Amino acid sequence: MSNGSLVEDRDYTLIIDKSGSMSVGDQVGGKTRWEAAQESTLALAKECEQFDPDGITVYLFSGRFRRYDNVTSDKVTQIYQENEPMGKTDLASVLSDALDDYIRRKSAGESKPNGETIVVITDGEPDDRKAVMRVIIEVSRQLDRDEELGISLIQVGKDPKVTQYLKALDDQLESAGAKFDIVDTITMDEMEDLTLAEVLMKAITD
Repeated sequence: MSNGSLVEDRDYTLIIDKSGSMSVGDQVGGKTRWEAAQESTLALAKECEQFDPDGITVYLFSGRFRRYDNVTSDKVTQIYQENEPMGKTDLASVLSDALDDYIRRKSAGESKPNGETIVVITDGEPDDRKAVMRVIIEVSRQLDRDEELGISLIQVGKDPKVTQYLKALDDQLESAGAKFDIVDTITMDEMEDLTLAEVLMKAITD
């Protein structure tokens, strides 16, 4: 992956927080977190289209979630028009759906040879921290190799409690019983002056 491009023959799923606080305007260029998320979704969809015409899977979640399959760049605007930031942060349910879907496709021989990357863009602490960890640990035990599934959590906003939570999730997975450490987190402090879209592309090409 040294050439800084996405891995071919790999699936990409994007999970976007649409809880109420995503309407806060504290991103590069005075954008709201929600606008920055839309830009990032578009950037990822465009990048993936170059070698996967099927598009990406996009979830938007707050208290409940909605899933969009085969999202290409021309569909992104419509998805964001259909949703607006409100509600809570039930990350465990949406993550569980995305991970179950991967395991189902893997079992059926439908997953891509190079596995899957799931990127979560969130600004809030999940309603149930333990449930999120449990979901990730359970899926890690069904994997054959470390690199087949990666979960990147990107924090937007500067809530120190969220930073602390994400770091703990990254550092404590294996000691809590995960077979592999499949989580990688990026906090606002680590972003420097990059836009969310730039951080996202960096996260998945790193």
